[in-house]
Amino acid sequence: MNLRSWARDLGLGARLAVTGGRGGLLRTTLTATGIGLGVALLLVAASLPNMLFQREVRESARAVDASREVTRPGPDTFLHTEQETLYRDDTVTGLLLRPEGPHPAVPPGAAKVPAAGEMLVSPALRDLLASPEGALLRARLPYEIAGTIGDAGLIGPTELRYVAGNAALTPGPDVSRGVRYGWSVPEEPANSFLLLLVVIACVVLLLPVLVFIAAAVRFGGEQRDRRLAALRLVGADTAMTRRIAAGESLAGAVLGLAAGAGFFAAARQLAGTFQIWDVNAFPSDVSPVPWLAAVIVTSVPVAAVVVSLVALRGVVIEPLGVVRATAPKPRRLVWRLLLVLAGVGLLVPTVGRVEATGTTIDTAGIAIGATLALIGLTTLLPWLVEALVKRLRGGPVAWQLATRRLQLSSGTAARTVSGIVVAAAGAIALQMLFQAMQSDFMRVTNMDTARAQLETRVGARGGDDARRAIDALGRTEGVTGVIGTIESNVYWPGQLKKSDEIGPITSINVGDCASLKELAHLPSCADGDVFVALAHGKEGPEDAWVKRTARPGALVALREPRPRPAGQSDRPDQPGRPDQPGRPDQPGRPDQSGQSARSAQSGQSARSGQSAHSDPMPTWRIPATARYVDARHDPMGQIRFGVLATPKAIDATRLEHPQAGAMIRVDPAVPDAAEHVRNTAAALDPLTRVITLQNFERDGRFSSVRTGILAGATLTMLLVAASLLVTTLEQLRERKRLLSSLVAFGTRRTTLGWSVLWQTAVPIVLGMTLSVAGGLGLGVLLLRMIGKQVADWWVFLPVTGVGAGLILLVTVLSLPLLWRMMRADGLRTE
Repeated sequence: MNLRSWARDLGLGARLAVTGGRGGLLRTTLTATGIGLGVALLLVAASLPNMLFQREVRESARAVDASREVTRPGPDTFLHTEQETLYRDDTVTGLLLRPEGPHPAVPPGAAKVPAAGEMLVSPALRDLLASPEGALLRARLPYEIAGTIGDAGLIGPTELRYVAGNAALTPGPDVSRGVRYGWSVPEEPANSFLLLLVVIACVVLLLPVLVFIAAAVRFGGEQRDRRLAALRLVGADTAMTRRIAAGESLAGAVLGLAAGAGFFAAARQLAGTFQIWDVNAFPSDVSPVPWLAAVIVTSVPVAAVVVSLVALRGVVIEPLGVVRATAPKPRRLVWRLLLVLAGVGLLVPTVGRVEATGTTIDTAGIAIGATLALIGLTTLLPWLVEALVKRLRGGPVAWQLATRRLQLSSGTAARTVSGIVVAAAGAIALQMLFQAMQSDFMRVTNMDTARAQLETRVGARGGDDARRAIDALGRTEGVTGVIGTIESNVYWPGQLKKSDEIGPITSINVGDCASLKELAHLPSCADGDVFVALAHGKEGPEDAWVKRTARPGALVALREPRPRPAGQSDRPDQPGRPDQPGRPDQPGRPDQSGQSARSAQSGQSARSGQSAHSDPMPTWRIPATARYVDARHDPMGQIRFGVLATPKAIDATRLEHPQAGAMIRVDPAVPDAAEHVRNTAAALDPLTRVITLQNFERDGRFSSVRTGILAGATLTMLLVAASLLVTTLEQLRERKRLLSSLVAFGTRRTTLGWSVLWQTAVPIVLGMTLSVAGGLGLGVLLLRMIGKQVADWWVFLPVTGVGAGLILLVTVLSLPLLWRMMRADGLRTE
């Protein structure tokens, strides 16, 4: 047989697919729709690498180049600092700028550098600020909108971002000097745990798509058999009819490719309007990797032809009918088990060899092993359905109709739910991995969210200013209490020699008794008392140092004895907080600024600190009545050792560069209580950050992988639901004459409705049972790879619930067509 004959027969089959009457055209349309949905999702998956790469490129391009330090102002230099805040669980980022010369670099996406008091906003932020929902946020951004940020300055079309001019910026811990934009930092390689999670997720998310495409090319099996028998009657031999049948599938696959390209193009244009798990992209970034797109375009038509030929291999097509009309041959179990065993065999050698400290895994072996195991589970379902239904006897009429139908064509019913089996089994395995691995990517923060929910630090010009800031936070709407202290440092008294080390000897916190009791275990407290808090309640390095330097009766300086070198922080790391963890600016995002510019208040505190006290070297003697107390963890999970003083014990106006520290309790019944607190803090100091307390902190890379998997799983489940609906409608259309005949003979519609439900329920129950067993087994095997134990054996319950919900939804949506198929005009023939 030469290629010309193949091309001729395939072409004839393709023409029959599109010109074979209304029934053939409808079948081809359903096939093309099903394949198109799968192809569209495959093209989206092939676009993910480019989407992620473009997001990194955009983020790097808009970042200020920090590859070299710029120490002196020049004609092209500018001061900058990044800002970040939360608004109703949405992250709002900002860049504050102050040009130092006439020719500063223009930020990406901007036409010019915004003037002082002006800001450029992203389209999404502009719309939010213009709406009533953005009123609270508008009060937090004290800048006039002067324009919008272009795509080059955004990582996504829904990003909430602004670039503002701020004339108050001065060099400090958080305010840097730059000359240009665009730089990149080598990304830390993901550990092998994350790589394993990504590989399994790709297999789990894409395999149901391939299974559905393979099932879609077999739509219309019974009507196709009758048509092929007619071809045999007019003289076509068996090989020719099979090639013609393959041509029909090829036509559906090619049309499916076109439909998939159309679906993908539509989804691509809408990419910026939809956001799944905080992820969206510009349409220009949604572009499949060329070689992956070529594989998809090539493999789908080839797979359609191969699947059709394999499906017809065991069918004898005769001029008067097909052998399939009789009892089919029993399905063989051996080769199906071999697929599962082959997959397990590839996974077993990797058990115990995946380490969190590693950065590579046997990607190909794990991917192929998981794929074979899941495909083996899918191929087991038809055998399991056939083995069970052939033993079913008796029961109500609806049950008998359903079981008889399954006995005649159980393979079609099994293929309908095969996508659910793969998706559910893979989802169970992934969930087991998630639960076992999250402890490695979660850190206990030691924060106490029952004592406070928000924390902030406001730089102040003096003690009175700090007290006013604490009072303002306490008067904020929705605030039920504030643990407020005025924080500063104390130093060695007297003039230091050049060889002496500069820096504070310990910290001092001034607050009322209620606030100080949150920092230490106080036996009693009255205004005028002073305490010396020890770090751990026992003699240790910190305690010995505090007892020697800040003991009762000791004289301490309230100001730095010798000025610090230029550019060095006025407030170094808090000496009274040795175990201070990285504080998140929002849940899951570590604060990278430490004390940052909050303490300097854009340099204003540093400039005004000299005028806060008249004497050149203010000193203070710790009262001899001061008592040693044991420090306790504050709501932030930190231990503050050092001097604790009540307001009457010391004049807080004498402290150098004080900070207003506040840990805030809010009323959960007050809407937007946290937003009111953030607005108050921003009004006190635009550079102030309000931190949300949280019990756990998640690793950013783990969060990114989890977000991507959840977004992909959402798309996959939507595809599975759509594919089930298309398949169910095709099966009902094939049984149109049979349903009409049963109604004509007096069968009740409710009986037929229940029979259709049972026909769907039996393979679904078997499929979900198989997926639970297979998913748990695969999950245990994957956990053995990373040396983890099963955290929860009941993880399959939500997955099975979602699967059952999808089936119920599809059944309800197919009922209108079912009632229509039961009408008497279904007996009409042409």
